[in-house]
Amino acid sequence: MFHIIFLFSFLFSSSHAADFCVANLKRAETPAGFQCIRPIHVKASDFVFSGLNMAGNTTNIINAAVTPAFVAQFPGLNGLGLSTARLDLTVGGVIPMHTHPAASEILYVVEGSIKAGFVSSANTPYIETLKEGDVMVFPQGLLHFQLNAGKSKALAIVTFNNPDPGLQILDFALFGNNLPSSLVEMTTFLDDAQVKKLKAVLGGTG
Repeated sequence: MFHIIFLFSFLFSSSHAADFCVANLKRAETPAGFQCIRPIHVKASDFVFSGLNMAGNTTNIINAAVTPAFVAQFPGLNGLGLSTARLDLTVGGVIPMHTHPAASEILYVVEGSIKAGFVSSANTPYIETLKEGDVMVFPQGLLHFQLNAGKSKALAIVTFNNPDPGLQILDFALFGNNLPSSLVEMTTFLDDAQVKKLKAVLGGTG
């Protein structure tokens, strides 16, 4: 009888332990994700994120804001294979060419009009102007962008099939660091004046 009770207890605890893995953000992230906090310390609030209810600060060089709900902000996502974010774009706002190395993305237009597109690995561009209610998908790892195509603010919600999709913005990768200007010029065919100007705008040196 004792063995039967022990077996049921083990199966019950094991099945619940495998339901989720709330991220322990005090520990370093690994390629497999964050370590789990102990189930006894998990709270209902670990599975709730309230940061998408307010517009982000669009007073910046791109006139846009991204409010992420990735695992670092929303620990309940750890190990579940999904995340989300809010995009706010004022008139003239743009999310520059960028990639998410670890995830595909779906964009849903909540308000306004957004022109969006991506470039395939065959260098073919796919661009559409989206209206409220439209959805567009951006395949994993491909360069893509979004910009406000209307005369009023635009709002979109994006979702990813990874709790930590990663992000690399092309402009900042080229001009927002100390990558030597000579290398940038040789690999982009821009002249020295253009590279120095872009580095000055985006905070790069070298």
